[in-house]
Amino acid sequence: MIYPDNFEIKIGFNQIRGMLEHLCLSSLGKEEVEKMSFSSDAVQINEWLRQIRDFRLMMTEHDDFPMNYFIDVREAVMRVRPENTHLEEEEAFDLMRSLDTIAKIVDFLKKTEYESLIRLTEGITTFPNIIRRINVMLDKEGKVKDGASFTLADIRDELKKTNAKVATTLTSILFRAKMDGLVDSNASPTMRDGRLMIPVAPAAKKKIQGIVHDESATGKTVFIEPAEVVAVNNRIRELESEERREVVRILSEFTKEIRPLINDICYSYRLLADIDFIQAKVALAEDMQGCEPEVSPTPLI
Repeated sequence: MIYPDNFEIKIGFNQIRGMLEHLCLSSLGKEEVEKMSFSSDAVQINEWLRQIRDFRLMMTEHDDFPMNYFIDVREAVMRVRPENTHLEEEEAFDLMRSLDTIAKIVDFLKKTEYESLIRLTEGITTFPNIIRRINVMLDKEGKVKDGASFTLADIRDELKKTNAKVATTLTSILFRAKMDGLVDSNASPTMRDGRLMIPVAPAAKKKIQGIVHDESATGKTVFIEPAEVVAVNNRIRELESEERREVVRILSEFTKEIRPLINDICYSYRLLADIDFIQAKVALAEDMQGCEPEVSPTPLI
């Protein structure tokens, strides 16, 4: 870029780098900013300038270019190279959203005439099957769906019923305790350490059969797990452990499917990095009111 005559160039290279990093959407673009250096290759410089010009023009002419979910999941994907490792739910969710963005960018650019940007898609693989697979496995919040396996559906169904049973029993116990004046009239079942309990004044704790698990910071309330729900609460803990094991199994099976594709998946993020870097340069050029110079491979006066 060159600048208008009245623009006083006092900004050092590191300051330019800092400004570009600030304008990047992700760590992918920031990595490109960190790697940038001066060049005397006119062909390369002109290609960079064409990318900026084409992106600027494209964003002027189109308002539907996909710019969401520039998420870098390369580290997570590389971490699961070894056997017996798996992506967590959040990582798989980020993988789906970012791969979907890559696929949409490739599809978008190939329908345009911006050749410098189309060239960025060369060698980039998209993964529609992986996107579909994760979409079937995870819900809109990024959690493994009940229907991801019959076993998980059964576990969660029993867990739901057991939780409802505990809540009903506690509500009944709490109602009787209120009638007997053992607890505050506004008291309600409380979750402590993953178990449902009732809050009781210390003076009344011996009048309710159960296990005292905790007390409030002020010491004015103790939390009792009534004897009637101890066994059911234990079953809930067992079901939660079973649920976690089944979720890990599902995620492990999925990870096993993508493991052979890890190199190609990581390489595809090259496109997000390039686009992020270019959009940051466009934004900086606009902030500085920059214009495009003519670059020649031979010295000119």
